[in-house]
Amino acid sequence: MPEGPEIRRAADQLEQAILGKPLTDVWFAFAQLKACEPALLGERVTAIETRGKALLTHFSNGQTLYSHNQLYGVWRVVAPDETPHTHRVLRVRLATADRAVLLYSASDIALLNSETLAAHPFLQRVGPDVLDRRLTVAGVTERLLSPRFRRRQFSGLLLDQAFLAGLGNYLRAEILWQAQLLPQHKAQDLTQQQLAILAEALLAIPRHSYQTRGDVDENRHHGAIFCFKVFHRSGKPCVRCGSTIEKGTRSSRPFYWCPGCQF
Repeated sequence: MPEGPEIRRAADQLEQAILGKPLTDVWFAFAQLKACEPALLGERVTAIETRGKALLTHFSNGQTLYSHNQLYGVWRVVAPDETPHTHRVLRVRLATADRAVLLYSASDIALLNSETLAAHPFLQRVGPDVLDRRLTVAGVTERLLSPRFRRRQFSGLLLDQAFLAGLGNYLRAEILWQAQLLPQHKAQDLTQQQLAILAEALLAIPRHSYQTRGDVDENRHHGAIFCFKVFHRSGKPCVRCGSTIEKGTRSSRPFYWCPGCQF
């Protein structure tokens, strides 16, 4: 599943294609959204916001398209008259005079107003977006030490969108490597220095992945712009201490770590 940096980069591409331009065509696959199509014609996309792995497309009439890619959803930017050849199922089409954006395969889609947006179940339970520049190291530290999260093992906590939205499996491994911590640790047991390093890594690693076009292709480690230190590197030497990277399972997901420098 794409993580926060990949979703934000997709949002950037969508904004570049259609932001501020009048919509010339609106199409939804789901019957409950069909009646909403005419009201969006001529409106403009005013912003495309990400909340972790969810994407919010805001329109000039005050409505917002909520979509979550889940495992298989993907957005494409094409010419307005282009119909890509694909086996994926089209769910949403928004077109302007010069570009169209297409959402394939996703099923978690809704058109919301300000009230229903605030009450959406996913958005109510999701934590602060890890890429939100308003989120600080102090704010992350406060969440780590809060009664809700301080007793949680990092193996599960760093996958929980209620803690920080946008984290996922590759980020979990890279963050814990950066902080030199094992996944069974809990925030309540760390020293102040360990907490500070972890809180910094929880922001720095996802933001670095976003800024450097984070690449999760396991076959491209040596040429990737975002260089994994442990993820998909089992059997290879740790770039920090030279020990052999190991692979296991934590919280039902593959996990990679260095036994030499993660304690």
